[in-house]
Amino acid sequence: MAKRDFYEVLGVNRDASEDDIKKAYRKLAMKHHPDRNQGEDAKASEEKFKEVKEAYEILSDASKRAAYDRFGHAGVDPSAGGNAGGTQGFGGFADAFGDIFEGIFGGQGGGRGRGGSNVYRGSDLRYNLEITLEQAARGYETKIRIPAIETCETCRGSGAKAGTSPKTCGTCGGTGQVRIQQGFFSIQQTCQKCHGSGKTIADPCKTCDGVGRVKRQKTLAIKIPAGVDEGDRIRLSGEGEPGVNGGPPGDLYVQMTIKAHPVFQREGDDLHCEMPVSFATAALGGSVEIPTLDGAAEIKVPGETQSGRTFRLRGKGIKGVRSAHPGDLYCHVVIETPVNLTARQKELLREFDEINRKDSGTHNPREKSFMDKMKDFFTS
Repeated sequence: MAKRDFYEVLGVNRDASEDDIKKAYRKLAMKHHPDRNQGEDAKASEEKFKEVKEAYEILSDASKRAAYDRFGHAGVDPSAGGNAGGTQGFGGFADAFGDIFEGIFGGQGGGRGRGGSNVYRGSDLRYNLEITLEQAARGYETKIRIPAIETCETCRGSGAKAGTSPKTCGTCGGTGQVRIQQGFFSIQQTCQKCHGSGKTIADPCKTCDGVGRVKRQKTLAIKIPAGVDEGDRIRLSGEGEPGVNGGPPGDLYVQMTIKAHPVFQREGDDLHCEMPVSFATAALGGSVEIPTLDGAAEIKVPGETQSGRTFRLRGKGIKGVRSAHPGDLYCHVVIETPVNLTARQKELLREFDEINRKDSGTHNPREKSFMDKMKDFFTS
């Protein structure tokens, strides 16, 4: 397949400036980078990324671009013997790709700051906050105290003793990086003298020992919205660790943990609870008072209610953060067997049992059905 015109690939005019070409490349490389395109379109994106990369390698190099403008693809094809650019290393492509890499991964790996120093974004932090079910349902405001690393006030983050200032590193010239030539390749490494900062400190600050940052305790006010659930996170922008060399601070993520509740179990926006019912109330019917997050409620229990039956109270659950309506409360009946019986109670229960056994099919249909199945099982 014939190659497309490199100017067409980047979407620029033939008289485009170097800056226009670089901007066009960055935009297209970020769009088609394999790390940003997974699934069915991964293969097509990879091919487009390679095409954009090749076009930029040629047009970002002045000599190669001149050869391409004059002879077309043949002028920069090594196999055709017309590559006027020769072996020039990576040239402008390496610099631009460094910017692309930073853009794709959010600048986490650092970049060039003013004066050549490496600039790094601060690390994100996480704080686990345990709250009650009621606080999660209604919302909650509290304060948390966390360890933090802050800019040293004595040296204002420079790391140098008061009255002095850091000096430009003589090894790397303030870039924070040094290049090692190995044959045709040039490898860039972090400067071992300044550890990538581009500065050296002859007389370090005694407060922070030349680091420029100190450990502190800070208190933050947290407003938890109503309806949060286990594992939900609240992001506090800029409350993470401070950046390096003027880089932006990271974020603090407050992650919710809900304490176990003595009555309710939460499932999404719904609540579940067991509802103990006495033997007499289950048989004869009656009213049972149950708690809800909004106060007590009364449930009418019909006669002959069986254990395991569920009663639903609409709207008595929790309204989630992203929900339009509150969930429901499900009360599961558990028939309670009497304990600590008196002699008279035992006598009455035996009498009651004898009456039941005279017509068990009518009064205890589930027991009779079970026994019939057992008989069939052992006689088959």
